[in-house]
Amino acid sequence: MRSHYCGQLNETLVDQTVTLCGWVHRRRDHGGVIFLDMRDRDGIAQVVVDPDTAEAFANADSARNEYVLRITGRARLRPEGTQNPKMPTGLIEVLASEVEVLNTAATPPFQLDEHGKVGEEVRLKHRYIDLRRPEMVEKLRLRSRITHSVRAFLEGEGFLDIETPVLTRATPEGARDYLVPSRTHPGSFFALPQSPQLFKQLLMVSGFDRYYQIAKCFRDEDLRADRQPEFTQIDLEASFVEEEDIMAITEAMVRQLFKEVLDVELPVFPRMGWDEAMSRYGSDKPDLRIPLMLTDVDDLMKQVDFKVFSGPANADDGRVAALKVPNGAGLSRKEIDEYTRFVGIYGAKGLAWIKVNDRSKGLEGLQSPIVKFMENVVEELLDRIGAEDGDLVFFGADKARVVNESLGALRVKLGEDLNLYTRDWAPLWVVDFPMFEDDGSARMQALHHPFTAPACDVETLKADPVAALSRAYDMVLNGTELGGGSIRIHDRAMQSAVLEVLGIGEAEAREKFGFLLDALQYGAPPHGGLAFGLDRLVMLMTGARSIREVIAFPKTQSAACLMTDAPSEVDAQQLKELNIRLRQKAKAETAGE
Repeated sequence: MRSHYCGQLNETLVDQTVTLCGWVHRRRDHGGVIFLDMRDRDGIAQVVVDPDTAEAFANADSARNEYVLRITGRARLRPEGTQNPKMPTGLIEVLASEVEVLNTAATPPFQLDEHGKVGEEVRLKHRYIDLRRPEMVEKLRLRSRITHSVRAFLEGEGFLDIETPVLTRATPEGARDYLVPSRTHPGSFFALPQSPQLFKQLLMVSGFDRYYQIAKCFRDEDLRADRQPEFTQIDLEASFVEEEDIMAITEAMVRQLFKEVLDVELPVFPRMGWDEAMSRYGSDKPDLRIPLMLTDVDDLMKQVDFKVFSGPANADDGRVAALKVPNGAGLSRKEIDEYTRFVGIYGAKGLAWIKVNDRSKGLEGLQSPIVKFMENVVEELLDRIGAEDGDLVFFGADKARVVNESLGALRVKLGEDLNLYTRDWAPLWVVDFPMFEDDGSARMQALHHPFTAPACDVETLKADPVAALSRAYDMVLNGTELGGGSIRIHDRAMQSAVLEVLGIGEAEAREKFGFLLDALQYGAPPHGGLAFGLDRLVMLMTGARSIREVIAFPKTQSAACLMTDAPSEVDAQQLKELNIRLRQKAKAETAGE
């Protein structure tokens, strides 16, 4: 039906006849001459319709925004003074000889060039309209370029694209499964995969050596700006590899991706141990664009006459840390109070601070409600922090987890609020993670997942599991975890030992992971891999604030689709076939009787 996309028009087509198909982005009537801005996925082109072409003019005159038109005409240069060099097609226009209305359109719920004034709920309700906006088209086009680049790179490295099942069994991955009732097996359920983890390991046992997949995954968990109930992973696994092999391949892939898609040269990724990341940044995914760092001051606070500090300083699970903000003394008390409320979100009970106005005046040069409690250590404290005139120092004192989360988040917020970024892109690898963590529950938890290989032998692991490190590695970019991976357990005895440390007995292990334990008996090779969050990667590369902006049909914060009104109720017959009876309805029926 068409010869060119709207965005393809350029000077090489002058005096040629072209046919365009698309939507009316804007219609203007200038003294009897009608101008139509025609839009399709490739861009916008200007069409001129003269009254000399009576039928074409009449159709153009009847057209309104979002009408679907087919236009044939002669391409020509725009007259001098009307050209728009900022627009890709701004030097050329089409003088229409034919205008055909392919479909009319009701008045859209919002104007496509005024989307900033429209709430997200309205946009998601009418997502098919929202996706027509050039900004949204560009984000999804870039997403397509990213997946194309990833596929080309991995296939060039010998990886095979292999699909794994979507209907599987529930496995512990750290979040709730989406369950699917089986009609043919009454009372039994499939689970939608949280990741292809076990299947890709089984592919390594099968000898496929290098696997990848751009896989849909599902997690029934609370949502945030960078999470969705269904999301997409760039998933890969390889056999006969060490950590360095996987890290080298995936780092090269990401660096090539940024060069091809954004023309950005990422540096070689530095390495940082988990302990250092938590100590200096309060996070295992630190944003290295921000020069602020945490400083431990526990030893100085153990003897101060201030229990808010001395208590955590002397506790085994406590921490007292300082965060210096260069030239931050200009922050108002109101702003400091706002930051105090902010850290409260992360469990902090308060936010102590010192303004360094003039160090040469000693205590009189400091402004703070807490200095009087630490007069004996304040000079040593300021020396350790490297505080200078005009600086502001924040303090966190609580359990180490609370201090890390609150000051780590405060560090990021200060970086954004005060525009402290030193560069555009800051990638790194975080390595040497603990194998397990104690989250206060009855069982220890795997910091990554139960199939990550520890960096020690079975005997050492059992003797002191808390001290065990894992062979895991996370790729981090600008404070966002792009991907996480590890060398996997390929030995049955080690896998059984890890499950035992996690409090999973032999019977439970057999019931949940029997197929994996069996497979590890039959010559499982050493293997490892990594999974990238595609949605997060695209969000970063497009500069979007939320992954909802880079997914064609996302869910809301409550995991609902406003456009299709999903999830929805199903009729009684479907439930009966699945041997399901809803508890709330059953109660209502009983009450009615």
